[in-house]
Amino acid sequence: MNYYAAPVRDIRFVLEELLAFGSLSLPGFEESSPDLVEAVLEEAARLAGEVWGPLNDTGDRQGCTRHDDGSVTLPDGFIGAYQAYAEGGWNGIGVSEALGGQGLPEVVASAVQEMLHGANMALGLCPMLTAGAIEALAHHGSEEQQAIYLPKLVEGTWTGTMNLTESQAGSDLSKVRTRAVPSEDGSGQYRLFGQKIYITWGDHDAAENIVHLVLARKPDAPEGNKGISLFLVPKFLVNADGSLGERNDVVCASIEHKLGIHGSPTCTLSFGEKDGAIGYRVGEEGRGLNHMFTMMNEARHKVGIQGIGVAERACQHAFAYALDRVQGRSPRSGRSDCTISDHLDVRRMLLSMRARTDALRALALYCAAQLDLARHASDDGDRAAAQARVDVLIPVVKSFSTDQAVEIASLGVQVHGGMGFIEETGAAQLLRDARIAPIYEGTNGIQALDLAGRKLQRDGGAAIESLIDDVEATAAALKESVEHAALGESLAGGAADLRAAMAEVLAAGADPERGADAVQAYATPFLNLAGHVLCAWQMGEAALKASAAIAEGRDEPFYRAKCQSADYAIRQWLPVGRAQRAVIEAGMESLSAFDAAAH
Repeated sequence: MNYYAAPVRDIRFVLEELLAFGSLSLPGFEESSPDLVEAVLEEAARLAGEVWGPLNDTGDRQGCTRHDDGSVTLPDGFIGAYQAYAEGGWNGIGVSEALGGQGLPEVVASAVQEMLHGANMALGLCPMLTAGAIEALAHHGSEEQQAIYLPKLVEGTWTGTMNLTESQAGSDLSKVRTRAVPSEDGSGQYRLFGQKIYITWGDHDAAENIVHLVLARKPDAPEGNKGISLFLVPKFLVNADGSLGERNDVVCASIEHKLGIHGSPTCTLSFGEKDGAIGYRVGEEGRGLNHMFTMMNEARHKVGIQGIGVAERACQHAFAYALDRVQGRSPRSGRSDCTISDHLDVRRMLLSMRARTDALRALALYCAAQLDLARHASDDGDRAAAQARVDVLIPVVKSFSTDQAVEIASLGVQVHGGMGFIEETGAAQLLRDARIAPIYEGTNGIQALDLAGRKLQRDGGAAIESLIDDVEATAAALKESVEHAALGESLAGGAADLRAAMAEVLAAGADPERGADAVQAYATPFLNLAGHVLCAWQMGEAALKASAAIAEGRDEPFYRAKCQSADYAIRQWLPVGRAQRAVIEAGMESLSAFDAAAH
């Protein structure tokens, strides 16, 4: 039962609001049309369901193979599936036309990426990393670098990687030791020596070349973050005419043996085992971390999208199994040949999975639409306001979506019962695959610290307060409806909790005695509260839209199901998140006093 059907209907439902179908009023894309977006979604769904999806199990079972020469072979079918993606122009869907892409809105590109990650998360990681490399070079690469590398990356002929982590430098990148020795001939080349671990798609046989973006430091660079620069190191050197030359001195030393995403070659890369890997500095010397975070922000949003894709597939697995598995007596009809979907505890799990997945999708696509506004709105103030929202939403989308995806995939195993623990059903793979997402691209604890310790403190909570205002406006609209008044009351309570928690975290950050420690203690519960409230807000909007459609005579099962999901999300799931306010108000004394060595 290892199938996948892309959730085009629900994605369309979300996009109709964000893109204002009929006029597509998103700044910079007035010339687009609903028919174009519809065609893109349908074709992406075909690629995901018919080409990528069937290989998900294959990649998990076969994994990747490293050979004695350091080369890596992908699982059966992966090369063809990637080439179908690249030849279809999908790699450039959200890239500007000036760089050779299609220039479609980021919100549409994100919707496509969710489909692909849901179909095959291991394969989806390859273009996700390439997108980050495109973003970094477009912002910080020299004209020559952009001319040589961007066209190939955009078309997908070459792929990109992100090389940060070293064995002694996990999340603390100030400890990076990889050396970049400048050439003495004045050519601007560097020779890199060192080793990087956990490099996603670090080597493979699906593309002609791989462009590694590597954090390293010159021999005379100062210690700490200010000594780190960013370097471009191609797998194959590029000749002046754009053709590929000899193999560079970078090799896959090993493939990591992982819990999940077995179809993704996660490599240890060794630079400079001979004369040094030839590389070229990208951007300013000593600002490598700043430049790399151009990739990181792009990747963090996409990791959240990735988690949502896996959650969607887990939903599909669980629903199909529950509707087919005959067991027990129906609590309503008394029939003894009912499927387990008749049992209320199974229904609770299924509705929880569906409501949460829909809510996470809506919030992630809302964030993508704000990215579009930040890039293309005609007014400077509108761009700044959208960027401020993006800054606080990305850590929520990355962290909250991936944590929830793990829980949703775990519920999927539970719905299957004993069969969920058996690999053949595919439910276990989804849980194993999803588990990495809260860890990479900055652990979710780091995302929480970014939200509570940086984003919240730097503007005194203004960006989040603006979001809360919008949540309260939706709550007020729900209260005006007899049908949804209870949802409005619950959502308003969540907004009040988030506002109060924000004030507590801001006060803690301003306290000279407890300051940084308190913010660290409160960061994760604060992010979880924000995630619950903002997702409930999106489902409140969905309830209003679905109810309006029903009132207009479109009384379809889809709209009724959307109202049920909204009711669950706001009245049964949101209260779980609201409890995080009590966690914050309980203080940090037990955490401060805790001595791990004494236990």
